[in-house]
Amino acid sequence: MNRKEDVIVGVDVGTTKVVALVAERGPGGIDILGIGSAPSFGVKNGIVNNIDRTVEAIQKSINEAEVMAAKDVATIVVSVSGSQIRGFNSKGLVAVRNREVNEDDLRRVIPEDREVIHTLPQGYVIDNNDIMSTPVGMTGVRLEAKVHIVTCARTAVENLLTCCIRNELTVMGRAFGGLASSEAVLTDDEKELGVVMVDIGGGTTDLVIWHNNAVIHTASLPFAGDLITADVAMGLRTPRREAERIKVQHGCAMSSLVGEDEEIEVPGFGGRDPVLQKRSMLAEIIEPRVEEMMYPIFDEVQKSGFADLLGAGVVLTGGTSQLQGIGEVAESILNLPVRIGRPNLDRFGGLVDIVKGPAYSTVLGLTAWADADNGRAPQRRERAETRRTGVLSRIGGWFKEAF
Repeated sequence: MNRKEDVIVGVDVGTTKVVALVAERGPGGIDILGIGSAPSFGVKNGIVNNIDRTVEAIQKSINEAEVMAAKDVATIVVSVSGSQIRGFNSKGLVAVRNREVNEDDLRRVIPEDREVIHTLPQGYVIDNNDIMSTPVGMTGVRLEAKVHIVTCARTAVENLLTCCIRNELTVMGRAFGGLASSEAVLTDDEKELGVVMVDIGGGTTDLVIWHNNAVIHTASLPFAGDLITADVAMGLRTPRREAERIKVQHGCAMSSLVGEDEEIEVPGFGGRDPVLQKRSMLAEIIEPRVEEMMYPIFDEVQKSGFADLLGAGVVLTGGTSQLQGIGEVAESILNLPVRIGRPNLDRFGGLVDIVKGPAYSTVLGLTAWADADNGRAPQRRERAETRRTGVLSRIGGWFKEAF
């Protein structure tokens, strides 16, 4: 019988759906045992705005994953995204005790003056000497850390945590959705050379810039694929649920890629008979919205000040990245090479065929992040043994975490 700590559960709480993935640590990597999803009606632009509906969506996705995996879920790693995310670069400085750098020195050098989701080291300086890797064991008298800090509004995190607690789940850790997706889709070479990871989901677009294997900029933009769905529903005069299906199955972000003779069947409202429409008409609805979405991404990259460091260009992932032609539109506006980022499944086994698409990048990244024994994985696993303690004490522990 496997130990409970060998089971990893990632929960991606998105605007259009909640996805739960149950995996298990094995000798060859991470085995995917089960996955569940449920429509999300209590989240807007990545932020919980209806507790009851979000609790229900999390419960349904967890239950589905539990049945498939034949395991009970008690502890999870959860994604955090939305317009309340803020990232910034900072420095910290401490005097080194006993001349040799230890783990306590690293903790003291990282500032924690905001509600922290992540504190990500970019590099260290010991006595004016740049050190890119960990300086533990080196000698010196002054240690400086260059870090990128990802923060979120207190209320946004509290509401998300409340939804998990009401499902009697222990949150072992949390990760910014964009960073989780980076863990799943980016290569080491891309992180080294410089890359923009853009995760276009249902309600938010998460952006992470990497250079020299470090995060140097993060943002969460309040637009994504649900805007395209709304445009399709209005333009084709079809129910929103049908508009989402049509977008996924037939959508294209460049009308020039669609043949003039291609047709699609569009259901009507209130039981009206479906009608045939040109697929080019669908593309003409989608293309201007995708273009409109790319300009704020361009502006965010320019605002970061790191636009000249992006040797590896842009990686698009998330469910919306599956639109035909979206890579070409992105290249024309961002003026950078673009690839569609699908999860790297080399470290995974089990039910990999179910999760090979870009829509599963975040939830796969959550499990990979939790499994990584490199100082970035979610900590405070002891909460799994006290998951029925008071809400206030849990929230206090949550905000003290930083990795």
